[in-house]
Amino acid sequence: MNDGQDVVQAVDSLSANEFSVEIDGEPVQGVFRVLGLSAFKLDVKPSLRKLMHDPIKLTKMVQRDPELPINRWLRETSEARDDIVRPIRVLEIVAMDDGVESRRWRLKGAWISEVTYSDFDSGSSELVQETLLIQYDDIETVWPGQKLPSTT
Repeated sequence: MNDGQDVVQAVDSLSANEFSVEIDGEPVQGVFRVLGLSAFKLDVKPSLRKLMHDPIKLTKMVQRDPELPINRWLRETSEARDDIVRPIRVLEIVAMDDGVESRRWRLKGAWISEVTYSDFDSGSSELVQETLLIQYDDIETVWPGQKLPSTT
């Protein structure tokens, strides 16, 4: 029963604007959004169950420095052209809650299959964005502080 005092209840939730992205452990700056992240998707058929991985879209600002991790990856991908061997990375999307990591999705065997750019417009003051369509072989969800089963 409430005796007239307001009760404040904390909500345990994540803000969509508090995240970071890493490539092979190096931070990627200037990321605007990540779309389509799915921890798993089952393609369920009567005779076959297969784990599916839809690609994600990573939208970021275009940056000049050719040695930034994302620009190195883009350059290597462009140089590979139509070679079947694609430059792969481990891409990690990190959800933060008040500056503390709360969950991490590790995309293994990630490779860029498409790069598109926002419109160039002389009447606009918006930053040019590049959107990377990223395929990957496997995904691992990491829960910081998760206690692993004892092996003794």
